[in-house]
Amino acid sequence: MSASRRSGTTDELGPDEPGRDGADGSDLLAALLDGMDAALCAFDADGVVTHWNREAERILGWSAQEAVGKRGLAGWAVRSADAEEVEERLLSAMHAPGRQVHEFALLTKDGGRVLVRTQSAAVRGPDGKPAGVYCAFSEVHAQIDLERSIALSEALFEDAGWGVVLVDVDLRPAVVNAHAARALGRGRTSVLGRPLGELLSQGVEELESALQHVLAEGAPPAPAEVWVSVRTPEGERRRCWRSGFVRLASPLAEEPVPLGVGWLFQDVTEARQNEQEASLLRFRAQQLHRASRAAAECEDPAEAATVHLDFALAGFADHGLIDRVAGGALTDAEADGPVRLVRVAATPSGAPGPSRLAGRSGLPVRYPEGHPALQCVERTGALRASAGAAPPDRARAWALARQWPPDAVHALCAVLRSRGRTLGVVTFLRGAGRSAFERSDAMYAEDVAVRIAAALDLVDLTGPPDNM
Repeated sequence: MSASRRSGTTDELGPDEPGRDGADGSDLLAALLDGMDAALCAFDADGVVTHWNREAERILGWSAQEAVGKRGLAGWAVRSADAEEVEERLLSAMHAPGRQVHEFALLTKDGGRVLVRTQSAAVRGPDGKPAGVYCAFSEVHAQIDLERSIALSEALFEDAGWGVVLVDVDLRPAVVNAHAARALGRGRTSVLGRPLGELLSQGVEELESALQHVLAEGAPPAPAEVWVSVRTPEGERRRCWRSGFVRLASPLAEEPVPLGVGWLFQDVTEARQNEQEASLLRFRAQQLHRASRAAAECEDPAEAATVHLDFALAGFADHGLIDRVAGGALTDAEADGPVRLVRVAATPSGAPGPSRLAGRSGLPVRYPEGHPALQCVERTGALRASAGAAPPDRARAWALARQWPPDAVHALCAVLRSRGRTLGVVTFLRGAGRSAFERSDAMYAEDVAVRIAAALDLVDLTGPPDNM
């Protein structure tokens, strides 16, 4: 290997060789070597430096003109005391298979020392025999940083206890770890390249908006919680994911080129549901307390019943109805026969406002047989009913057939019991903008029903007021 002092590279092709331009080949090789991210030097079989690229110059301070042509590294790139050992380890790669990795200290031009990690391998001549050795090296701390980054990446995508998804600039998953695949209810490869809308039925707009913001503006200052509905073969699952986002940019480009977004998330559904339930229980307990305080100031027990109904509606239902058993309270034995109910109080059907007493007409409500309120009296317990996902016209017909406001879609009836007798039924109604009543809602309705029943029973003891 002959050294080219002009370019710092070996010119192995003669300038007069047919079809080749030696100068152009040497310039191309020099450009390739100088463009490398790793420092590179090469030695011929006698240990003379034949190549020295720009990254080597950056690390050690020695230029190619100063380095190329020197025999060995002693006295300038390596301390004389260490030179024999270092050169022996480097040149031994000519007679060893594959690459060899070593760590040792090199000297900088200004007299400092740099610990480097080298990878050296033999350079073969046209006859296949060793003609020299090349050595790529980098500062140990930079190599360690790279290895840490690679190790971190592998750990995140294999062992992490939270979901990690790399999303490309088209907002499609490019890489997912095992935890994220389980959260999405699919295999790691089946989600790749698919639009998020195929994986999520709800919350996808909010998530895509967050990803687009990160691509345009960078990572948000704090994690965000996103509620989503995940499409799985078993059906949809409602989940809350605490998500963090980082923008990914190519380290090889002069200008930051977005490669996508790193999305890390953790499932906090159970914790958030527990918090919501606890908050709801506190609110409902406060409402029951306020209603009791307000009802205690009512001279008319019938008015106290409507106070309990109005306080219960807050955040719970859109409409409320109180119906009494016609002819007076029923014992359990009397509840087996036909029952008629009379309207006592109802929330206004138009503009919102306090519940109004229905007066003393005593006309039974035209409830058809099998009506939820009548079933509630027969069972002496709470009962839920719903129009489900019926179209608006069918939902309206469903409500009107049951003598309820036309916007009612979900109903919850609770029996009014006092002193071992059935006094009537309180009905709570929700519109289409609310979810159906659940078991916990029935328990709250029963608590309200106990207070309304006590007020109505007091009406029987004191006599009905003029407006009832």
